[in-house]
Amino acid sequence: MDRTNRIVAGLDIHKDSVFLCIMDWSGIKFEAQYGTLTTEIRQLGTKMSEFNVSEVGMESTSVYWIPIWNELCESFSLKLANPYFIKQLPGRKSDVKDAQWIAECMLKELIKGSYVPEPLIQDLRKYNRRIFDLNEELVYKKTKLDAAFQRCGMRLSNYVSDIGGKSYRKVAQAIACGETDPQKLISHVHVRTLNKHSRQVILGALTATFSSVDIECIRQYLEEIALAEKHRDQCQEKLTALCQQHFPRRLAQLQTIPGVKERTATSIIAEAGVDMKMFCTAAALIGWCGLKPRNDESNRKIKSRKITHGNKFLRKTLIEAAWAASRTQNCFFSHFSYTQTVIRKKNKMKIIVAVARKILVAVWHMFTKEEDFIDIYKMSITKTNSNQP
Repeated sequence: MDRTNRIVAGLDIHKDSVFLCIMDWSGIKFEAQYGTLTTEIRQLGTKMSEFNVSEVGMESTSVYWIPIWNELCESFSLKLANPYFIKQLPGRKSDVKDAQWIAECMLKELIKGSYVPEPLIQDLRKYNRRIFDLNEELVYKKTKLDAAFQRCGMRLSNYVSDIGGKSYRKVAQAIACGETDPQKLISHVHVRTLNKHSRQVILGALTATFSSVDIECIRQYLEEIALAEKHRDQCQEKLTALCQQHFPRRLAQLQTIPGVKERTATSIIAEAGVDMKMFCTAAALIGWCGLKPRNDESNRKIKSRKITHGNKFLRKTLIEAAWAASRTQNCFFSHFSYTQTVIRKKNKMKIIVAVARKILVAVWHMFTKEEDFIDIYKMSITKTNSNQP
């Protein structure tokens, strides 16, 4: 299309209103405010069609842009812009001028669209992010459960490594059923814990005063934890089933990477997708994820090398995978981690971020080049052993 004939639109989206500005090289052609009901969004789309709008730009405002995107994506070429990169100029702030500014940036091709995955990947994301939310809820509810025990004087959490562990859970369930005798509660504690801290200490930790209200609150906390765990497991089952149905090869490929198992593999597919066309290089994917170090340097002085912002869900998943990979024997990632932290004395957390970055680079090459994961450290060991007499 001839650039001089382009007609573009800018949308400034809010919870209850959308400001529309249609513009071409001669100036503003139309401005209006619409509501966010589905019928009003369709009216907005009809108005843009009347003006032969070819491209539409919008900011990624919370989740309010999603229904508008879903209604317009089949009729227009849409670009989702990060507000950070098209920040309004000082002194010009207003909703109308925001829409004008977005339209002007679209017209001058200053907006680089953000990655918006296909509908199937968006459905996978819903399951994946629901799992993250449920895990956060579980941490909160387990903490509240322990606080209820601490108020009653029971100190078992001082002597077990995990308040979600079997010993702690069995003791809590027994108390919820009305059993408060420490001589009977101690039978639910693991022998290893008793041997480590002595039976007398654990018996003292289990000695507490519980009222009927305390027992009822503990029972409710346990039910809430069980329900959250049930929903989390159901979401993971649905997520795995969809990945098995649509991306079986990718799911199997990812699990050949050290530190990556089913949960991590499904999370990577849900967040990054399997089509790497939006990421022309591995560095682009790393930057989108938020694992790339900042390049903040002035007058030859490095001010910051912190990692950038990005997809926090994928970043958390990769950091967890990096911890597992750094502990996997005889693989490239554990060898790299050992060399950098033990021999070169570098910071452990920075090396874990570097390992996560290398895992993501491997994912990009596997998806882009249709290759399986190759561990170069194992290959070098095999080659060395084969050359020995």
